[in-house]
Amino acid sequence: MASRRTRNQERALQCLKTLNQEISAQDLYSELRDRDQSMGLATVYRALEALKLEGIIQVRTLASGESLYSTMKEDRHHLTCLQCSKSIPIADCPVHALERELNQSHQFEIYYHTLEFYGLCQDCHSQKDALA
Repeated sequence: MASRRTRNQERALQCLKTLNQEISAQDLYSELRDRDQSMGLATVYRALEALKLEGIIQVRTLASGESLYSTMKEDRHHLTCLQCSKSIPIADCPVHALERELNQSHQFEIYYHTLEFYGLCQDCHSQKDALA
């Protein structure tokens, strides 16, 4: 059963829904300020954490440590460059069967999963080879 959301949680959630893309907490803070719905950055982080724990939003952490939040309820898979931080989505998912198995064997409600592969993109790899 979903807990009662605060006004700030609702404002953050509505903003995420209208953006319909991944966004950092800093950028969400700026977006809310631009919409005359300003709240403190710490409040934005608390609202996002509460929404994440409720399973309403999902978060993906980049190689840089920055977290991106969205309301899109889908599994995400990416190739992420450690040098330029470019993140390339990949369509195939090798873990759906494992997810179902874990859900059943551990009675664990899985909201979503992410799969990140870290390395160098083609451009950064070419630059590295050129410098060698």
